[in-house]
Amino acid sequence: MIRRRTLLTAAGGTFLGGTLATSTAHASAAAATAADATVGVDPAAAYGTWEGWGTSLAWWANVFGDRADFADLFFTTRRVPYGGRTLPGLGLNIARYNLGACGWNAVDGERMVESPNIPGFKQIEGYWQDWRDEDPSSSAWNWSADAKQRAMLLMAVERGATCELFANSPMWWMCANHNPSGAADGGNNLQPWNHRQHASHLASVAAHARANWGVTFATVDPFNEPSSNWWTATGKQEGCHIDAPTQASVLGHLRAELDKRGLTDTAISASDETSYDLARTTWNSFGPTTKALVDQVNVHGYQGSGGRRDLLYTDVVTTSRKTLWNSETGQNDATGMSMASNLLYDFRWLHPTAWCYWQVMDPSAGWATIAYDPDTLQPGAVQTKYYVLAQFSRHIRPGMTILDTGVSYAAAALDRAAGRLVVVAANTSESSRTLTFDLSRFSAATGQAGGLVPRWNTVTTGTGDLYAAHTDTRLSGRTVSVPFAGRSVQTLQIDGVTA
Repeated sequence: MIRRRTLLTAAGGTFLGGTLATSTAHASAAAATAADATVGVDPAAAYGTWEGWGTSLAWWANVFGDRADFADLFFTTRRVPYGGRTLPGLGLNIARYNLGACGWNAVDGERMVESPNIPGFKQIEGYWQDWRDEDPSSSAWNWSADAKQRAMLLMAVERGATCELFANSPMWWMCANHNPSGAADGGNNLQPWNHRQHASHLASVAAHARANWGVTFATVDPFNEPSSNWWTATGKQEGCHIDAPTQASVLGHLRAELDKRGLTDTAISASDETSYDLARTTWNSFGPTTKALVDQVNVHGYQGSGGRRDLLYTDVVTTSRKTLWNSETGQNDATGMSMASNLLYDFRWLHPTAWCYWQVMDPSAGWATIAYDPDTLQPGAVQTKYYVLAQFSRHIRPGMTILDTGVSYAAAALDRAAGRLVVVAANTSESSRTLTFDLSRFSAATGQAGGLVPRWNTVTTGTGDLYAAHTDTRLSGRTVSVPFAGRSVQTLQIDGVTA
């Protein structure tokens, strides 16, 4: 993850979903969101089965990995006591485990070179600590490393999470300058003779986790924003620039190393590029043989409302028939409104089957759902963003079918077996508005007794509901109308639905 400004895709405008808009048109679109509107949900236009919600463990778990209350808050839907109140668990079901690149041992007189700017809690210890012996049962490997992040991984699995293994950087001794924060010039830093070794480290950890931890990594991703050039020797975290030809080489080795260990059912994901447009460039640079190695394309959402989400979906899902995840995203906005807006753009244009927030806990309140102090490492305030995420993650659940709404401010998901439709919508305007949801394309939509439609509401301005439940809304025929305060997010649960 890298905290960058939102990327623009053209002079004078940004791409909103799939359409290039000038700044004037963008202003007009924003104004239009303040008007009352009718949204039609189309059960015939489906975009796959939802796999779930997740977070990367990494830094926050390196600090709080032994806290069962945080495991409950993030990986269950229970009501969990925290800070003198009771919070709704977010119900995340994907844990992304960060294979570390750091080590503080000496090998033949050589040691890791540390960036002067990386804080200790962002240094994740790797397992293969001595390049002279590749045997994971030898003393070259330290399986007691990274204890706290690993503890949170195990608690997440106990609570039903599936797992992905990823690396921000190869181990320090695989790097040309022995610095796992990057090269001095931001260029390639993985030594050419260590392509296979990087793959071997990942595969060995995946095999050890299955045999000894009871953890099966469904996917393994050897990269993190590899084409970006901001991974430098003075960086604030682990990172490594890895160009597309090198990525292709590592991917080939990774498949071979996984298969050699009997992990033929472990899928490969790649490349976790920072933006939708860069992910598309990298993917289309791969030849057919490399593309065949990749089962799941991961992209990060740091392009915000910009980027051609629609073209990435076409290239990856429609053309290449691969799974597509937004595997990491975050925003410096504690209200959560930016998160909700970008997430709804993803539902409208990107159509991922999973969505993961980078760090659910962070020292910066703007990036966090729950903040903590970087000096004392004490947990702190719950941000409004936490409740906004709950509006989505507690209701759009794994196994649901994602349906088209035709707009970029509302998402819909259908649980066919339960006959339940969930709609999550946002009003990004400062002005209030009423949204009417038209369900006339469904063969039935009755609601609960008396047409009741339960709803949950979060107002992000700090002066209203925080994931508050309401029972004051009812269907009128096969439509339901709901007032939205300015800067608010609401979730509707419509039962008795038949597609």
